[in-house]
Amino acid sequence: MTSVDLASRLGRTVLYQIYPQSFADADGDGIGDLAGITGRLDYLAWLGVDALWLSPCFVSPFADAGYDVADFFQVAPRYGTNEDMARLTEEAGRRGISVLLDLVAGHTSDQHPWFRASADDPDDHRFVWSDVPVEGFQPGLGARGGYYRPNFFPVQPALNYGYARPDPAEPWRQPVDAPGPLANRAALRQIMAHWFGLGVAGFRVDMASSLVKDDPGHVETGRLWQETRAWLDDAYPGRVLISEWGNPRVAVPAGFHVDFFLQFGGDDDGLPFRSLWNNGAGTVNPAWGEVPAWAGGDGTGDARTFVDAWRAAADAIAATGRGGVVGLPTSNHDFTRLVAGARDAEQARVAHVLTMTWPALPSVYYGDEIGMRYVPGTPTLEGSRLSPTYDRAGSRTPMQWGDLPADTFGPGSPATSTYLPQDPDPARPTVAGQVDDADSLLHLVRDLIALRHDDDRLDAAATVEVLTTAYPLAFLRGGTLAVVLNPGRAAVSLPLDGAAAARPLVARGFRVRAGDDGYDVVHLDGHGYAVLDLDAPERSRLAG
Repeated sequence: MTSVDLASRLGRTVLYQIYPQSFADADGDGIGDLAGITGRLDYLAWLGVDALWLSPCFVSPFADAGYDVADFFQVAPRYGTNEDMARLTEEAGRRGISVLLDLVAGHTSDQHPWFRASADDPDDHRFVWSDVPVEGFQPGLGARGGYYRPNFFPVQPALNYGYARPDPAEPWRQPVDAPGPLANRAALRQIMAHWFGLGVAGFRVDMASSLVKDDPGHVETGRLWQETRAWLDDAYPGRVLISEWGNPRVAVPAGFHVDFFLQFGGDDDGLPFRSLWNNGAGTVNPAWGEVPAWAGGDGTGDARTFVDAWRAAADAIAATGRGGVVGLPTSNHDFTRLVAGARDAEQARVAHVLTMTWPALPSVYYGDEIGMRYVPGTPTLEGSRLSPTYDRAGSRTPMQWGDLPADTFGPGSPATSTYLPQDPDPARPTVAGQVDDADSLLHLVRDLIALRHDDDRLDAAATVEVLTTAYPLAFLRGGTLAVVLNPGRAAVSLPLDGAAAARPLVARGFRVRAGDDGYDVVHLDGHGYAVLDLDAPERSRLAG
C-alpha cells in the first residue's frame, strides 16, 4: 500500500494529528521536526494509525504558529528540509501510513513575497485592497498605500478569491473570475502539485470556507472547491482533501472528502461538537457558548444534538452520490483536550470508544491516546491566545514520551523541549508508562483502532441504529455490534436483547443480568463502556 492511496480507504482510516513543533525533536534544539516524526513512525505504526496530518510546517515568521505562511513551497528550517519531507512520506508509506499537510489556502503571512509585491504595486490584485478605509481592513505599509483585508490575525492578509456579490461602488469587491482571483486559484493547484510530488497524500485545508468573500450559502466557495476536487480526481487520483469548515453537511457536498465537526460557530456548526466534549472549566472561549457536555461527569448532557447533526450531514453526503465522510476529532490544536478541568482520563476512555465506533473518520490529536491534559497557565506563544480567558498553548505542550528505551519506538527518551514547557504534573501520563500496561488508555486506543480495521461493521459506510442518546449512549453498528457508553460518574442501566449471550470485544465497568420482562439488562459503572458482538440478525434491540 503506497502513501498516496488514501481516498478509497477512508471508511476505515484513523487519522492522527501532529503538532510538529511539539511532537518529536531529532536534532536536539528543543523544537520538534520532521526527522523527529520519522523517528517515531514505528510507534505510530504500532498504534495502528493510517494517516498523519501535520499542522503547517512551511516557512513562516510564526506569528500564528505557522498558519502565517511566507513560502508555500519550502519546509521551515526549524523542521528541516523538503528532502526531510520526502523521506518522511517514503518511510511512512513503507509502514502503510499516509501523510497529509495543512494547506493555508485563504491567506499568507504579511512577510510573504506575494504580499510584499502587492503592497508596492497598485495593479497587483492577489490580495484584497481598498484605497479608502474599510471596517476591518488594515493599513498597508508598501508604496501603494491603501488598506488590506486580513483573514484572521492582522498579519494574515486575505488572498483574493473574489466576492460573490461585487459592487462597482466598492471596487475592492472583485468578481471571482477577475485576474487576481484566477491567479490565486492557479497557485493553489501549483502548491498542492508540488507537495504531491514529494509523496504527500492530501491536505487538511485551513479555514476552507473563507476563500470567496460575502458568499451567502457559500455558493461560490463551493464551486471553487468542486472545481478543485474535479482537478484532483483527474490529475492525482487517490489523494484527499479534508476541510476545516466545521459543517460537513455543506463542506463535503462542496467537494471535500471529509469535514470535521468542530468547536467554533453557532448552533448549526459548533454546537454538535461542543455538546459532546465541551467541559468549560475556564478553558473554553465564552464566545462559543457553554452547553452541557455529554462527556461531562455530572450526567447532564445529551448526544442528541450531535446525532441529529451527523444524520443531517450523512444524508446530505449520500445525496451527492459521490461519497464522503464526516470527521470526528478527539480534540485539536485550537480546542481543549479530552482531559481538561474536571474531566479525567476515565471519561476520555469513553470518548475514544465513541470516536472509534461511530460512522465517521476519527482523528486522534497527538497525546490524547495517553490522556495528555490541557495545561492551564501554559505561556502564550506564537499567537496562541485568542481571548483573555482562552489560550490554545495549553493544548500544544510537548508529547509526553517519558523514559523510553532506545529502539523501542524510536530514539529513546526525548530531548527537553524549549518550545513550550511540559506538563508540570509529576503524575503526567507518558508513552513509556503505558506501553507495557495492557489496561492503559494507550492500549485501549490501540485495541479500538485494530477493531475498527478488522470489523466490517465499523466501516464509516456501515449502518447505525441509535437506541438512546444520553446515559448511556447506545447504538448498533451493522445491525449486530452494540456500543454502550457511560461517560458520567453515576452507574446506568439499559435493557438490551441478547446482551447476556453477546461477546464483549471491548468493555470496562460492564455486566449483564437477565431482566424480569425477558430482556437482558446491561449495567455500566461510572465511566463504563462496552462494545458487544450480538451476532444476530439485524433488528431493534431496545426493550419497549
